[in-house]
Amino acid sequence: MTTLELGDRRHDLTHRGLVMGILNRTPDSFYDKGQTYALDALYARAESLVADGADILDIGGVKAGPGPEVDEDEELARLMPAVEGLVARFDLPVSVDTWRASVARASYKEGAVMGNDISGFADPDYLVAAAECGAAVVATHIRLAPRVADPEPHYDDVVADVGRFLLERAERARGAGIPPERIVLDAGLDLGKTAAQSLALLRASSQLAALGYPLLLSVSNKTFLGVTLGLELTERGPASLGAAALGLAWGCRILRVHDVKGTCRVRDVVAAVGAAR
Repeated sequence: MTTLELGDRRHDLTHRGLVMGILNRTPDSFYDKGQTYALDALYARAESLVADGADILDIGGVKAGPGPEVDEDEELARLMPAVEGLVARFDLPVSVDTWRASVARASYKEGAVMGNDISGFADPDYLVAAAECGAAVVATHIRLAPRVADPEPHYDDVVADVGRFLLERAERARGAGIPPERIVLDAGLDLGKTAAQSLALLRASSQLAALGYPLLLSVSNKTFLGVTLGLELTERGPASLGAAALGLAWGCRILRVHDVKGTCRVRDVVAAVGAAR
């Protein structure tokens, strides 16, 4: 049985995954180019994601890739009103996409229940903050660091290397007092990986799921899909759904996506096939 606790909610992920809708309060998001930076636009987008069936809302205030510096005060100014508003408006768990412990802690105080950290807990206080606030965490593999270009990443064995990293981070989280039901792993496709390396990690999802924690898959409109198929950003929707279906079939249990409605349909078909078996 695979279980995830988000606040006071307990999810059985053994046969059915969760869909996490992406929200960006950034002026330079790779996907929406700042279209949801204004709070009214952000809430309208969130309302659409909820209507489409999202199980979790994931809000970020700094994009993962290189760009202008965003200091702690600016990230807090972007995220705190957004987190507060999302928690007040929607009866769904809110995840905060940040690698700063101070921002995560402030978000938990506003009602967020998960910290989605693409740095792999580089901030030494990150896990302490989550443990103190009863929050879940996402341990993501990255080779260097957020916002740092990594055009030629090398691994001796990308699947083995990423697996060791994720297991070590999970053990670190447990050592900080976070129970296994509140620990999620993410292989970090595109984060310090070539297209071929990201494909290898997607194909190895069953191995990573076997580490014993819910596995999050973030493939939505990612660069590796564009490189593999020669697709521009606006053309990657069907490929994203295909990758999501494969991920679910191979053990991924949280899908972080832009197209919530399409992904929910994929998720439900995969669950129905599994039940029929």
